[in-house]
Amino acid sequence: MLTGIAHINLTVPTNSLDEAEEFYSKTLGMQRVPVPALQKACLSRDSQATLRFDITPNGQQVHIAFGPDSEESSRHPCFRVESQEALLKLQKRVFEHFEAGGKGAPKAADKPGAENSGAKGVEYPSRFFARDYAGNRLEFSV
Repeated sequence: MLTGIAHINLTVPTNSLDEAEEFYSKTLGMQRVPVPALQKACLSRDSQATLRFDITPNGQQVHIAFGPDSEESSRHPCFRVESQEALLKLQKRVFEHFEAGGKGAPKAADKPGAENSGAKGVEYPSRFFARDYAGNRLEFSV
């Protein structure tokens, strides 16, 4: 029986891990964790070919790895946020980074107070979407 998510893997363009660090660590507030040495050796000769971030203290993670550039897709992870207040605070931080631009800036972000860019319906009461600097679609929900 499934009990949760161990990790999700998102791909980014080669040589853009600094942008991943900026967005996932600084903008979203995820804790960067070491990649196991054996995993680094399996992935690439480049020891910096991947990053890992803890989503929660119980081991759920986001893995960032190099992958091919592709069109924007509707595939996405959905990150649960602890409260409506925390969701709005995060949305404001993501949107501010989007508007300011710069290192690791999101390519898109739903504007706080505006309608979100996802499907509409009563089953979607509180959420917003963004695309990270590499175009990965991200959903955030209470």
